[in-house]
Amino acid sequence: MPRAIWALAIGSFAICTSEFVIMGLLQEVAQNLSITIPQSGFLITAYAIGVVLGAPLLTPFLVGLKRKPVLIGLMLLFMLGNVACALSPNYTTMLVSRFLTAFSQAAFFGLGAVVAARLVEPNKQASAIAAMFLGATLANILGAPIGTFLGQEIGWRSTFYVIAIISAVSALSISKLLPNIEFEEKTNIKDEFIALIQPDTLRALLITAFGFGGTFTVFTYISPILTKITGMPSEYVPAILLIFGVGMALGNPIGAKFSNLNVIAGMRATLLMLISTLVALYFCIESPLSIVVAMFFFGAATFATIPSLQTHVLSEAGKAPVLASAFNIASFNLGNAAGAWLGGESINSGMSIHLLPLVAAGVSGVGFFLSLTAGRKRVDVSIKNDQPIKVN
Repeated sequence: MPRAIWALAIGSFAICTSEFVIMGLLQEVAQNLSITIPQSGFLITAYAIGVVLGAPLLTPFLVGLKRKPVLIGLMLLFMLGNVACALSPNYTTMLVSRFLTAFSQAAFFGLGAVVAARLVEPNKQASAIAAMFLGATLANILGAPIGTFLGQEIGWRSTFYVIAIISAVSALSISKLLPNIEFEEKTNIKDEFIALIQPDTLRALLITAFGFGGTFTVFTYISPILTKITGMPSEYVPAILLIFGVGMALGNPIGAKFSNLNVIAGMRATLLMLISTLVALYFCIESPLSIVVAMFFFGAATFATIPSLQTHVLSEAGKAPVLASAFNIASFNLGNAAGAWLGGESINSGMSIHLLPLVAAGVSGVGFFLSLTAGRKRVDVSIKNDQPIKVN
């Protein structure tokens, strides 16, 4: 892989660490800012909504610009957002900071994935995109657990300062390693939007939002679940997040193999896996040993869904590679936002936190039933219709 792709992977590591680490620090943030656990859960909702809005508000204006300065600018924006989070004196400021920080995520992943694919030969495009998204996997294996540990030992604000530093390293690496890429002709935004709003594409985006949304309905509140229901000390939370992250790393290639055989069948199979693990989590929630095993399979099932969901959206919007990529990231985060909100509202209504895995299984179940209406087809998802590049 070209070294420039690893510079993009550093960016994806910083972004996904910032997105996921807040789950492990929910109680620390709530105590420091004098808010309730459900209120702190809305910090996750605000971030996810920021990603959702960032896709339509930023990406259409960026796809026709030179990739290198745009990617550098997005990482610098993300860096400043994390500094603002670390400096937030109250809940409102933190909420706004998380919301604005998230704006750069969908555009970075959408543009970054296309750039990574165009830096290699067509037969290596999938590997190039996987290499960039390796940063997201490592964020769950290392970034979130280490960030949680750091936040518990030194203070949650220190975690966001470290993420800001990693973001700066990514921006610097991109400036040094990514070649100057120019497109021979302008991207036709109108054609991309027309392809994006077709019924099949919109359905694919909804499958992503609901199917993946069940994950955050319960995972947002994993720290209080582990400490208040399972009875684990808070010091064990980083270790459980590590186990979840290892499961994610193993689940991703499994989901990719399913998707390579048949994208529709793979999507349905992995969504069923996710629903099954959420139900299993409900029955394991009071046993420390059982929940460790359940969290591993929960992580594996969560990331197993991503290849087929991403592939399905790209196949339905073949003429809109950048927007489809960015809007699917937005759909993942729309599901995250709705899931975190639903979990918080369920707790506020008086429902036992013990029941959240079943609520989550219901959300993902909607995505599965939508997938039953999707057509059967094999697709070539290589990014061919983005304009050719020349490297200066």
